[in-house]
Amino acid sequence: MNRPRFISPVCHAAGERIPTQIRALAGVLAMLLAPAAQSQVVKDAFWVTKGKVYAIAQYGNTVYLGGDFTSVGPASGGGVPLSASSGAPLSPFPKVAGQVYAVASDGAGGWYVGGDFPAVGSALRNNLAHVLADRSVASWDPSPNGIVTAIAASATTVYVGGIFSYIGGQPRGWIGALDATTGLATSWAPGADQQVLALVVSGSTVYAGGGFFNIGGQPRYRIAALDATTGTVAAWNPNANNTVRALAIVGSTVYAGGSFTSIGGQARNRIAALDAATGAATAWNPNAGNFVRALAISGSTVYAGGGFTTIGGLARNYIAALDAATGAATMWNPNASNLIRSLALGGSTVYAGGDFTTIGGQPRIFLAALDTATGASTSWDPRPNHHVWAVGASGSAVYAGGSFTSMGNWLPRTNLAALDATTGHATAWGPAANGLVRAIGVDGSTVYVGGDFTSAGGQARNYIAALDAATGAATAWDPNASGVVRAIAPSGPTVYVGGAFASIGGQARTNIAALDAATGAATAWAPNATGAIVDALVLSGSTVYAGGAFASIGGQARSNLAALDAATGAATAWDPGANDEVFTVALGGGTVYAGGTFTSAGGQARNQIAALDAATGAAVAWDPDANGWVNAVAVGDGAIYAGGEFTSIGGQPREFVAALDDATGGATGWDSDSEGSVLAIALGGGTVYIGGSFYAMGNRPQAYFAALSQGTVSVPDRPATPALELAQSRPNPARAATVIRFTLPAAAPVSLAVFDLEGRRVASLLEGEMRPAGTHSVPFRTARLASGLYLYRIEALGVVATRKMLVLE
Repeated sequence: MNRPRFISPVCHAAGERIPTQIRALAGVLAMLLAPAAQSQVVKDAFWVTKGKVYAIAQYGNTVYLGGDFTSVGPASGGGVPLSASSGAPLSPFPKVAGQVYAVASDGAGGWYVGGDFPAVGSALRNNLAHVLADRSVASWDPSPNGIVTAIAASATTVYVGGIFSYIGGQPRGWIGALDATTGLATSWAPGADQQVLALVVSGSTVYAGGGFFNIGGQPRYRIAALDATTGTVAAWNPNANNTVRALAIVGSTVYAGGSFTSIGGQARNRIAALDAATGAATAWNPNAGNFVRALAISGSTVYAGGGFTTIGGLARNYIAALDAATGAATMWNPNASNLIRSLALGGSTVYAGGDFTTIGGQPRIFLAALDTATGASTSWDPRPNHHVWAVGASGSAVYAGGSFTSMGNWLPRTNLAALDATTGHATAWGPAANGLVRAIGVDGSTVYVGGDFTSAGGQARNYIAALDAATGAATAWDPNASGVVRAIAPSGPTVYVGGAFASIGGQARTNIAALDAATGAATAWAPNATGAIVDALVLSGSTVYAGGAFASIGGQARSNLAALDAATGAATAWDPGANDEVFTVALGGGTVYAGGTFTSAGGQARNQIAALDAATGAAVAWDPDANGWVNAVAVGDGAIYAGGEFTSIGGQPREFVAALDDATGGATGWDSDSEGSVLAIALGGGTVYIGGSFYAMGNRPQAYFAALSQGTVSVPDRPATPALELAQSRPNPARAATVIRFTLPAAAPVSLAVFDLEGRRVASLLEGEMRPAGTHSVPFRTARLASGLYLYRIEALGVVATRKMLVLE
């Protein structure tokens, strides 16, 4: 079953990939009682990467991975309960198939966890779940239709904030209250106009912080006090001039942290103490030098974490202890190496999560336990492989949530790794490339790799290298390409390569070449593709098929797809003429399968995927008609596997990957339900290996890489595919500009805007502009934005759809 989607409260259609509208218990029952469909078995013994997988090659009992990753390890998911004494995971535990941004104790040994995920353990749970003390998943299922960023729990009520419009069976904008027993929304419905990032409950009052300007029908700038029973907004109005990200309360004082520079009627830089009765800022003024993201209080000490390097009058890197009376920094100084995102107190320990790699005088990666007396790191060292966003401490357990994919037993691997095909575990092979790896080809004892790197296997190697399959060391083979290599096809004494280069193997070669497998020198074979790039190469006897973005190749005009004589390099008469870029080419019998961004190929309308007669180049009747880009195609026994950016293909809803009947082009029952784009597919030994930018596969936390059976099992069917589609921006990550694509089923006014994670609008691209039915592209310049994660949101036809994009400077 796929995830429900982000929906407008007044519409029953669906938009983006964050839940279909669930109408209280009736909707939940309808989904549970739906007829069975088929899905594959996810082989969760296979390790995962931390970062995208662009290339996969299976050879013998080894699966080689290339991409843009930093580690491989057992799949833990994004939320793990840990022993407060040893730091080891409290196994078994239900794995969260995605990212966790908020954690709150239920007061009985269990945890409420929120974030961006489709499932927890074997239970389908959209973005919010209750993990019980015995580490089972409760039936409690509010199913918000968007990301959860804040949770505060009392004995009977769970208050939730985030980026959603529907929760617990009711429309609730950005904030809601749920019955702690049933998971249904209570009548409490203040409604905010932007993201809620922090919640804290004190007696009969719920304090909320975030990026909002209105809440409960009243103007309240980024911070408010709400009646815990009615949701009515109190007169309390500190009026912060920028985002509030953290809240804590002790007695008659509310502590606030964020990005503000004034609050409570006073100048206060990023941290303040507010009178709980009046909202006025007290004299307490630590004056943080940069934003504050986390607060925790113990007795007379306020612990603060964030992006600051000065606070309380002293130099303090990202974490500090402040005197609750004076605001001065104490001598406690763990001196973190990077951002602190979350803090939690447990006895004499401060648990800290964030982006750091050293803290408290010790190497600690993203999560640490600090002595409250000395600030030194204890021996507690769970080792998540990426950032920790949320930490909760209760009794003998600590719950950590974040964007990590593995906890504890992971291994560093830089853009290259090898897994044992039997166990799924990483082998010792770890050559390391200093840039993205886009292509892998294996021939016996040699692994050929291509990409954006300038060193691999311990040697300087520009964009292409040959690595020893046993040791990972670079061999002497060094063609020294002048630009990126995107495709590698080894064939005995010759290695065919494609990409975006002007020279390789010591010769001028435009985007395509053949290299001597012994020396690395370019052979006389020189088709010279004019245009942007050659993305794909595949050999069949005496023919080399090439796909990419080119206008001529092998001495002939050929649009993006061609067949070349393997001996001479001359283009054959085969000329399908795709009208846009071809990313992938695969062969099956007398058929050439191609995927990309094209809308016609072989003389016929073909959306993003086509089957072409290997003799004539004409499109055959096979027409899966994908509604988004196809990045990868692999030919199996009776099925063609396709992966990319689509959400429907072969006449069925399929999220980013599908198996297509090789005779009809219809989608088979094999349905992996990927949570993100697929970039690579390889087949071997009855297994489908999938790589990409996804963070879950088949509702399991197989992030970026997954191994799935080619067979199927019965699972509940998915809801119908929504008509409005919002595609992933490309390129993603974006360094200067990107393109946002969307598809309308009918003409409609469209609004399209970009927001940061604090809910602030950073760009308006369309403001109610009428657009006709069809697919549309909107360019967006990202160069002026700071590096980070952003959300882009479309509103049309009564539907709201949202996606994420990463911006890099």
